[in-house]
Amino acid sequence: MTHMHTGERLVEESYQSSLEDYVIYLMHLAAYRFAESYTTGKRVLDYGCGTGYGAALVARTAASVCAVDVAKDAIAFAQAKYSAPNLAFTSIAVDGRVPAQNASFDTVLSFQVIEHIHVPDLYLREARRVLAPEGTLLVVTPDRANRLLPGQRPWNRWHVREFNGRSLEALLRRHFSRVEMQRMSGRPELAQVELRRWRKTKWLTLPLTLPIWPDRVRVGFLNIVHAMRPKGAQHQAVRTFPFDLSAIHIAPEALPSLNLVAAASAGLAQ
Repeated sequence: MTHMHTGERLVEESYQSSLEDYVIYLMHLAAYRFAESYTTGKRVLDYGCGTGYGAALVARTAASVCAVDVAKDAIAFAQAKYSAPNLAFTSIAVDGRVPAQNASFDTVLSFQVIEHIHVPDLYLREARRVLAPEGTLLVVTPDRANRLLPGQRPWNRWHVREFNGRSLEALLRRHFSRVEMQRMSGRPELAQVELRRWRKTKWLTLPLTLPIWPDRVRVGFLNIVHAMRPKGAQHQAVRTFPFDLSAIHIAPEALPSLNLVAAASAGLAQ
């Protein structure tokens, strides 16, 4: 990961210079805003915190926030940019092991992370381990139902697997007894920006993202495409746009679906 616009992690300043990036930025912020009712006054783990902007937001009202990531440079960036008495950033090993005892957290946040994980069952097992008995795991991840064609592999080179509502719920139910599924959507002027970006990208990258290609070949193709893109977008000035967080909503039947939002309650797996 670098602290530039790579598509792997969000750096706030790099996502406010174009309309498409601003929509992505708002959706990330909306996830943390949604989480407030689960994090206020709670012990929180941000499990895959990236550059730390969300953990810093949560720390304003949480009892404590432990923010972890496997990318050491992302953690160094977060430590340099954000600080609070109740906020700690820690790098973790690639196996995802969290340096915390069992039942250490009331809430675990997994926002735009599960799609990056090669063995999601191990990741979820660790999230379950560190959750208190009445704790909740919140997961937000792109909805492949609109983002990809049937059978298509992710066109984001950092994504291993993208989920639809059924596949994400089935995965979570292997580890949690109760799973509540919702969707993130937005007003037409916002949602259509993201849908147009997806429609264009999934068709342009289709030859590179067919299921016939091994993952290393798919990623190699996409790395070449990325290297050919114009550079310098991350240096553009921050702009203002005609909508804000109020243009995004989360509900069970929210359409068109941009992100899946799941709340998984700790307990014995079914």
